[in-house]
Amino acid sequence: CGRTAQAKEFKLTQGRWPIKSCKAILGLLKNAESNAEFKNLDTDNLKIWHVCVHAAQQGRRRTYRAHGRIGPYCSQPCHVELILQEDEEPVEKPKEE
Repeated sequence: CGRTAQAKEFKLTQGRWPIKSCKAILGLLKNAESNAEFKNLDTDNLKIWHVCVHAAQQGRRRTYRAHGRIGPYCSQPCHVELILQEDEEPVEKPKEE
C-alpha cells in the first residue's frame, strides 16, 4: 500500500506526490503575484515571508451502509495563509569614529 521504488532515493519505502495539493498552492502563488502587480510591487523581488495552514470546518455528508445504516462521510478542508514581502536591500552600517 503506497510503496514506491522511487522513494528509495530518500531512504524511505513509501512516497507520495500530492499533485492536487501542489496545484492549489501554485494557484495561490499566482494569485498573490497578480495581487502584488496590482499594488505596484516588484514581483521579481518578492519572497515568501509566512505560510500557515489551519484546519477549516468539516463538511459533513452521509454514506449509506449495509443493513440500513448510515455512516459519516466528512471532508477535511483547510485555510492557507500566505504572506509575501519585498526583499529589502541591506544597508551598510556607517563607520564609527
